[in-house]
Amino acid sequence: MDALWQEDAPREGNIHDGFGFDPYHPYTNARPLTRVGGPRLPQLRSEVRECCPKVPGVYGMFDRRGRLIYVGKSKALRSRLLSYFSEANAEEKAGKIIQSTRAIQWETQPSEFAALLREQHLIRRWVPRWNVQEIPKRQRPVYLCLGRAPAVYFFLARVPPQGTVACEGPFHGAKRMTRAVDALNKFFRLRDCSSQQTFRFAEQLSLFQLEHRPGCLRHEIGTCLGPCAAGCSRADYDRQVMAAKSFLEGFNDEPLATLQETMERAAARHQFELAGRARDDLRALQYLHRKLLFLADARRNYTFVYAVPGFDGFAVWYLIRNGEVADVLQAPKCPRSYAEARPELQRWKRESASGSGGSNGLRAHTLSLVAKWFNKYRDQLAWTFPPEEAGRRYRSRKLRYATAS
Repeated sequence: MDALWQEDAPREGNIHDGFGFDPYHPYTNARPLTRVGGPRLPQLRSEVRECCPKVPGVYGMFDRRGRLIYVGKSKALRSRLLSYFSEANAEEKAGKIIQSTRAIQWETQPSEFAALLREQHLIRRWVPRWNVQEIPKRQRPVYLCLGRAPAVYFFLARVPPQGTVACEGPFHGAKRMTRAVDALNKFFRLRDCSSQQTFRFAEQLSLFQLEHRPGCLRHEIGTCLGPCAAGCSRADYDRQVMAAKSFLEGFNDEPLATLQETMERAAARHQFELAGRARDDLRALQYLHRKLLFLADARRNYTFVYAVPGFDGFAVWYLIRNGEVADVLQAPKCPRSYAEARPELQRWKRESASGSGGSNGLRAHTLSLVAKWFNKYRDQLAWTFPPEEAGRRYRSRKLRYATAS
């Protein structure tokens, strides 16, 4: 299954045959796809009005050279696409996008949740420029990662890398997040130098008694344990890494309390430059901590099967594990289809029971999406249930009606 999700890898290019593979669509038949075009906006608008249905889905805008420049989603495709042609939006983002558009392609989805997941997947895969660039106050998201052995530290990444100790996000505001990362590495005394640096822990033996010089001043001023200069043992460094991991998981607010104290003490001593730096660091960490608490709550509480009915009968069961979309399955509609799905449901049950609730899942990019969805639509939690209740829930009148409608 993991190989299929590698389609999430970002890339750039033209799209000539649909949007490509959909890892969230468990059915054999591809989703309905339509493409219309025209050299003038009135013609393009007429094509949309005539052909586009008022159902959930995703859409893509193409420029005159056939490049995908924007991806969006809607629970009512026709209404959303026609809004781009409104004179009221001429000076807004929508108006600027449609002025560059010569073709529009849409793919229907069985539900708004499915459309939301598909939109995220397409943006990550194709990186359309109007989704990430040339939009005022819009910045590409970054992920906060704790990793890169042998001396683990905090760093930012556009795409969550494999093999990290922990990873959370996405977060917006690269400048603010860079400041937060700098403050965290200093507080937990983790290195922030290049991975090309040679690291030597205190317990490592050497043939000659050499004095190892640190690669920067941070060890000398007490903001780094100095793993490059045998300034600490590996066990000492690992203890700091575990403390840093607890901050990522929302269990440790020590950095905020310390910065608050530093700011107040500096202000009382009239050290206003130091107080100003502490204030800016504190604001960056406060934003980060609020987001981490929000995501941590989703990780702790959101492990279940989410049964989503499809407007066209293509209902989907999503395995939400530790707040992430871990797998998808065709919703059983009859005893035969339930029997076919039962081995997968048994696997879901085992995986959910063994889940640690950590912050380094394989689908980390879906965590924020899931958390926001259930925060906005609390009533949707009524459509969730533990994997071990799949048999009983499948037979319930509510779910059977939803999957057949």
